[in-house]
Amino acid sequence: MNEKVTIVTGAAQGIGRAIAELLADKGSDIVIFDIIDGTEAVAAIEGKGKRCALYNVDVSDFPAVAGAVDQAAADMGKIDNLVNNAGITMDKLLVRMKEDDWDRVMRVNLKSVFNCTKAVIRHMLKTGGSIVNISSVAGVMGNPGQANYAASKAGIIGFTKSVAKEYAERSIRVNAVAPGFIRTKMTDILDEKTRETSLAAIPLKRLGEPEDIANAVYFLLSEYSSYVTGEVINVNGGLYM
Repeated sequence: MNEKVTIVTGAAQGIGRAIAELLADKGSDIVIFDIIDGTEAVAAIEGKGKRCALYNVDVSDFPAVAGAVDQAAADMGKIDNLVNNAGITMDKLLVRMKEDDWDRVMRVNLKSVFNCTKAVIRHMLKTGGSIVNISSVAGVMGNPGQANYAASKAGIIGFTKSVAKEYAERSIRVNAVAPGFIRTKMTDILDEKTRETSLAAIPLKRLGEPEDIANAVYFLLSEYSSYVTGEVINVNGGLYM
């Protein structure tokens, strides 16, 4: 990863920040796209001796993304990798789910992957590159109360495989990671009964850590996976096999 430049969306906190910090440890300069304050993440990455640029950009807005990608390429000199990590949940049973609950999750979780990938690939056509999209165990097995979230994450898998086929001959690899239940703010709000039920279903009997996802992302971006494209790595403690 030395001398590489990696864009990580939603990297101000949680899994995205863990990914950004690990990639910095491995030698990559980092570009953060987020709508929340990312100054702490920037300081952590710069503390590792790597460059870090922060752009306050709504990844569901294509013109904003396209402008930010071009600016990042100019500021950092190039773009080698992209990690599409930004995502939200708006969980409700389908009969109670509002149209806006569906639309907003689709915009942030799925449309953002289209937006960022389309904007970045233009910069990779001559040089090659690697893209990792963060899906979810919900996208491969479904989950009650998450029809919008599961659909968005399943869409990411289909998108990943299609784009991988389109651009393999240009030396652009596209893969996905599907996390299970990971210890983040998203899972911290679960009530005790839901947490116990979730743990009972996981063969390894523990929640994953953000670093577990970061390690899988690093593998897919690194030379260790140079012959891997169009794949989905499930990191879920055995919840889905």
